Amino acid sequence: MRLTEFWRRMNEHFGEAYAESFASDHLMSELGGRTVRQALEAGWEAKEVWRVVSRTQGVSALLR
Repeated sequence: MRLTEFWRRMNEHFGEAYAESFASDHLMSELGGRTVRQALEAGWEAKEVWRVVSRTQGVSALLR
């Protein structure tokens, strides 16, 4: 998954304003206690990060 697709899905699920806030501020134990941004910067694949977000945040099946 490309980062552009990852951010499109984040924006669609959370809304543009909250997607950035969630990605920067919400620590997720499933990402090793990192935020979404920290996980991506640490080298996690966007696809894996999206799977975690989808599973834990009730993302619609259409966006998975």
